[in-house]
Amino acid sequence: MGILNVTPDSFSDGGEYYNNPAKAVERVKQMLLEGADYIDIGGESTRPGSEEISAEEEIKRVVPVISEIRKQLSGNVRISIDTWKAEVAESALKAGANTVNSLGGFRFDEDLAKVIAKHHCMIIVYHIKGKPKSMQQGEIKYTDIVKEINDFFEEQITIGEKHGIKREQFILDPGIGFGKTVAQNLEIIKNTKQFKKLDLPVLIGVSRKSHLGMILKEELNLETAPGERMEASLAETAISVQQGINIVRTHDIMQTKKFLTVLERVL
Repeated sequence: MGILNVTPDSFSDGGEYYNNPAKAVERVKQMLLEGADYIDIGGESTRPGSEEISAEEEIKRVVPVISEIRKQLSGNVRISIDTWKAEVAESALKAGANTVNSLGGFRFDEDLAKVIAKHHCMIIVYHIKGKPKSMQQGEIKYTDIVKEINDFFEEQITIGEKHGIKREQFILDPGIGFGKTVAQNLEIIKNTKQFKKLDLPVLIGVSRKSHLGMILKEELNLETAPGERMEASLAETAISVQQGINIVRTHDIMQTKKFLTVLERVL
């Protein structure tokens, strides 16, 4: 799954494709050539400390890009819209997206479940403790992080089923970096197989994340920009893939594709 942020403020590629649908579509074409199976489009940054934007602004950012992708590439690409807002999801699905990738599942907008049921599309739910603006502030506590995330998944599936969503429409993402410390992120990576117990596809997204930068700083005294963390990202990806995860969400398509090709051949 290739990441395409059409925001001015995302932590890695913020501003690069903001308000420029033509450039965004060229990036999508490049990602597909490099081996992406999914394109995940986000219009609101969820980096730590980020401010929430209105649904109207988010729609203005993502819909022109999705429409242009569909116009130029027809139905030959799977598009997910990274949003928790029902209004944004509805507009994106009408424009041509076919999956919703939702921060917190239905926690922040239960009307999203009605939209998923109406469109019969896939829903990726990714875990968060707190909200993006404050999720990394103060003491972050879990009693049993793996159990709490699995409980969250079960809760979201139950809400979805009440609205008519089928269990097989769900994809699960433990939400690396969303209200977690470095140690808690590593605990998730070491126990990725525990999320497979729900017998649904599992997605992992570690690409360029700040906890990797913290590890490199602690271990090597190395300051890294987000784009300099690819090798670190692949280390966690390898451990997750060996435990059976199904989808890797990344900024670095070609490098990850080469890496996974050899890893899967060996496995």
